[in-house]
Amino acid sequence: MNAAASYLPAGLPAPRPARDGLDAPYYEALLNGKLLIQRCTACRGWQWGAEWICHRCLSFDLDWAETEAAGRIFSWERVWHPVHPALEQHGPYLVVLVELPQADHVRLVGNLLGDPRQSVPLGGAVQGVFEHHPDGEPPYSLLQWQLTG
Repeated sequence: MNAAASYLPAGLPAPRPARDGLDAPYYEALLNGKLLIQRCTACRGWQWGAEWICHRCLSFDLDWAETEAAGRIFSWERVWHPVHPALEQHGPYLVVLVELPQADHVRLVGNLLGDPRQSVPLGGAVQGVFEHHPDGEPPYSLLQWQLTG
């Protein structure tokens, strides 16, 4: 998907890594059409959001590992109220909480592409869609979700 086919309207702030830069590898990977999630090199556990310490074994030996941008809908919300002025004429839209079974069931939040009034099946399979914005300042990419099957 390119900026001309953007799901979201212009005028929204570009997503950026946190000030401490801890989640910068996630955003850099999205630019390249990849999904990286934090992973402990000691216990091999996956976790999201990015932290300085492993949630399971308390190790500080964390890295980033690529995983497939595919999962299942754990929860969802049809958003009617605009949360930003740029969204005032763009509702409703669907937000999903996607569980990644291949990454210890880590859950990510994102938009569900398609008809905003569609039926959303809990447990429904979704595939990640990378929406690139090369003309953004700075350039950025978003991970959106699309039902499969």
